[in-house]
Amino acid sequence: MKRSLALAVVLALPLALSLAPAARAANEADYKAAYAAAEASSKEAAGMRNQWTVTVSTLAAAKKAADGGDYDRAVAAAREAEALAKASIFQAISEKEAWKAMEIR
Repeated sequence: MKRSLALAVVLALPLALSLAPAARAANEADYKAAYAAAEASSKEAAGMRNQWTVTVSTLAAAKKAADGGDYDRAVAAAREAEALAKASIFQAISEKEAWKAMEIR
């Protein structure tokens, strides 16, 4: 139950971030920083063989928004992708040992 709650909190984070009002307009530097962090987390998840496809598509959406000059949307998508990647890392780590609790003894 705790794991489900923690995963729900991690997955709700991107929504909460996207609904929060922006203090200022994002620029290209903000986007590049957010995208680099998201890409690093995504690569870590891929290295654990637990990269979610939604993370990849969200990264692509961030790049597309940045290519169109919409840095606010690009930063929001990059941050969402980072949160998704971190959630997939959390899942991989927790599932690594969780199967033992389901084993018949």
